[in-house]
Amino acid sequence: MHIDARKLENGTEIQGDICIVGSGAAGISMALEWINTPYKVILLEGGGFEYDGQVQDLYAGKNTGQRYYPLRSSRLHYFGGTTGHWAGMCSPYDPIDFKKRDWIPYSGWPITREDLDPFYARANEVLELGPYRYDMEYLKEQIPGKEPLPLDERMIRNKVWQFSPPTRFNQKYRDDVVKAKNIHLYTYANLTNIISNEGVSTIKALEVKNHAGKTHHIKAHSYVLACGAIQNARMLLASNKQAPNGLGNQNDLVGRYFMEHLEVISAQMVLKKPFAMDIYGWPENIKKPRIEAGLTEEMQEKHQILNGTISFTPMALTKSQKPMIDVWTSDDPNESEKNLWENFKDYEEIPKDGKNPNEAAVFELFTRMEQAPNPNSRILLDSEKDELGVPRANLHWDLTELDKRSLRKIYEIFGEAVGKAGIGRVKMYDFLWKANDSEMLNTLGGGWHHMGTTKMHDDPKQGVVDAHCKVHGLSNLFIAGSACCTTAGVPNPTLNLVALSLRLSDYLKEEMKNK
Repeated sequence: MHIDARKLENGTEIQGDICIVGSGAAGISMALEWINTPYKVILLEGGGFEYDGQVQDLYAGKNTGQRYYPLRSSRLHYFGGTTGHWAGMCSPYDPIDFKKRDWIPYSGWPITREDLDPFYARANEVLELGPYRYDMEYLKEQIPGKEPLPLDERMIRNKVWQFSPPTRFNQKYRDDVVKAKNIHLYTYANLTNIISNEGVSTIKALEVKNHAGKTHHIKAHSYVLACGAIQNARMLLASNKQAPNGLGNQNDLVGRYFMEHLEVISAQMVLKKPFAMDIYGWPENIKKPRIEAGLTEEMQEKHQILNGTISFTPMALTKSQKPMIDVWTSDDPNESEKNLWENFKDYEEIPKDGKNPNEAAVFELFTRMEQAPNPNSRILLDSEKDELGVPRANLHWDLTELDKRSLRKIYEIFGEAVGKAGIGRVKMYDFLWKANDSEMLNTLGGGWHHMGTTKMHDDPKQGVVDAHCKVHGLSNLFIAGSACCTTAGVPNPTLNLVALSLRLSDYLKEEMKNK
């Protein structure tokens, strides 16, 4: 069922059993789980079914730390959310990502990879991926006759990825949501305030507004914020009438530990003779499983570094490519996306001479690495407010010495492995040469992968939500998606955030049964 909140009588009170705020990958994945249940589910979307510049402007904000993309264009504000322009690259987190690693401050999830495995399998179906297999045997079944670089397996591992079509939730799941009798989708219903009781122990209602001048209130048994890592933190901080520091922020943790994947062109690999790199998947096999090279868990622990992977692009296809941070510069997400694909045009200009472009001798090496959890990397409220009266977000993206040291060490070890195999040499680019230099390149970018800000930890002094994604100190407020990540891992976060959302959905169903 779909209702346009602009057409409701001003001051309408909407009641249900569960209210999910946000209709991106997390919110829609959860809503689908509740179809044909005996519960009334309220799904709130701030925009409509199409791009609306006025609604998109509610995402505008400031960047005051490490250079980053414009906040206004780093997320899409309509039904389906940022799945409207994601690339579809998926892989589960590695077991080490969930562990407490003594060399990485603030690491350690209260759940394990094994806890998420059944939900990863279900998320694979939601995202229209292949079977829940991310092993080399599966990869070789899909791309037969090809082998990875012959590197020491004690040093270098192969990280397998699958690709969603990509699933555009706006198109794929719109009818399912709208036609469901117990799912009540309200578009143009922007969350502007979360109202708690006087003791700040439970949520009583949500306030929503739109540009038509309407204000409504939502009342439910349980509330789920599925607005993305930046907006979830922003709304908790801005809802400060009962709690002066913001909801869930009694220990000053809301908004902290913002994480991205560090993505940067880092080195060059020159092989003694051309090698068929088809299973590394660029460019014509991009929709088949692919691998990237990473360091084994043993190497990460031995050298006390972060988890990261390396991808390979033939140098012939990278001549005019600019760093992503220099391409995605417009506040308009449609304009920035257009610039992004224009930047990739050389990849489409594959030689017509019948030669395999993946079979080359010189490759550019690109990093995707987890960011060290850092309390100084955070979301704050700005003094400026949006048109609906909510303080805008201020992203202060902050990196650490461990980030730069890990990036350098990954390439030192990979270069050693390539040399040891006798197949070629790796040349690190200049910014990685100085051993004690912790400064990052201005061209370093991210993957538009927002994580942390309401990190998961069973101790309320170390995290905002518990292992079930419930906000500490509030009996009926939950967070869905990548905002709950304790560490960033290597993979793009979509598969992980959908898995976390499905796990939360199962937990809430059990809670509902016991009410």
